[in-house]
Amino acid sequence: MKRYVVLLITGLLLVTAGCAKEQQMAPEQQAKTAPSKKVTVMLDWFPNTNHTGLYVAKDKGFFKEQGLEVEIVQPGEGTTADQLVAAGKADFGISYQENVTQARAVDIPLVSVAAVIQHNTSAFASLKGAGITSPKDFAGKRYGGWGAPVEEAVIKAVMEKEGADPAKVQNITLGVTDFFTSIGRDADFEWIYYGLDGVEAQRRGIELNLIMLKDLDPALDYYTPVLVTNEQHVQEQPELVKKFLAAVSKGYQFSIDNPAEAAAILLKNAPEINAELVQASQAWVSQKYQDDAARWGEQKEEVWSRYANWMFERQLIRQNIDVQKAFTNEFLP
Repeated sequence: MKRYVVLLITGLLLVTAGCAKEQQMAPEQQAKTAPSKKVTVMLDWFPNTNHTGLYVAKDKGFFKEQGLEVEIVQPGEGTTADQLVAAGKADFGISYQENVTQARAVDIPLVSVAAVIQHNTSAFASLKGAGITSPKDFAGKRYGGWGAPVEEAVIKAVMEKEGADPAKVQNITLGVTDFFTSIGRDADFEWIYYGLDGVEAQRRGIELNLIMLKDLDPALDYYTPVLVTNEQHVQEQPELVKKFLAAVSKGYQFSIDNPAEAAAILLKNAPEINAELVQASQAWVSQKYQDDAARWGEQKEEVWSRYANWMFERQLIRQNIDVQKAFTNEFLP
């Protein structure tokens, strides 16, 4: 019995010493000794400069510092990041404020946890020769889009604001197409993201007329893209969300401070994309990630409310949403 007590006390002392040693270790050291948590991030499209911070976080070991083993995957045909994240098939994903708003309106539990880019960098673009310099010039022209109801609603709203008749626009569904192949041939104006097609046009020496959406109406200066997870992660695995965002924030901050090296990391992970476009795009987009926000990823309630109200007033969502459940800044470092 005496021998058993001695062994028990010795064992307890060893456990206590081990716990004390673990408490003294920095979080990064503890993460290295603990088993890695496997995490999946689903992109919205092919790898591009909207995603650079994710690849930097993986390449530089920022995820590993947090004890995370992260896999970055592209969506398959017929699937979206929104669907898989909401269903718990992916832990995080790249989405857009408009998608999250539409999802919340039908009780799909998506939550935006960070704004990848602080202001809307999308624009209506046309060739210089088309003479389209304001929404009133859309009348009598062909719009080539993805076929989403929100596109027609935006065109209608901005044209009516200038006293133009949206019925005079011919809407053509192009789906996913190459802007430089279709513009001027299949459509007179299209909706693009400046960080990709706008930068590429400049690189090719193609003159465009650009009408930035954020300049047309405050409600259209929404967050696109955003980083999303599902409500279950927010409520039941807050530490996972916090660790993930600590690493991702570090990745985007690195990309802000070192655009050339960040571009090289993206290209290393996605060598199939155009290197010159990535380098030029990264130089531009790195300035837009945080922009005028206090920190990368910050989201404002007024931005969410304005856009949700705008969508509800135009019957793009069947019920308005509780924006406080649609986004959170809680997990940003």
